[in-house]
Amino acid sequence: MAKYTRDEIFDKLKNILADDFEIEPEKLVLDANLFEDLELDSIDAVDLAVKLQEFTGQKIPPENFKQIKTIADVVSAIEKLL
Repeated sequence: MAKYTRDEIFDKLKNILADDFEIEPEKLVLDANLFEDLELDSIDAVDLAVKLQEFTGQKIPPENFKQIKTIADVVSAIEKLL
């Protein structure tokens, strides 16, 4: 799989969050908290993990998701997988 830049991962993540979770694009900044700022819940987090697995082709270990709080954390986690 091609290596993605942080910007490409961020863009893909923004598209997923805007399209699948109906979050306003202007809220999608790197330091946005997924749960407080974007109001995702645990079910949304699971759905997001599934979408990211489709994007990366990699299984995302649940323990990786426990530390994730912000969009930047998600980008970093995906970067480590790719």
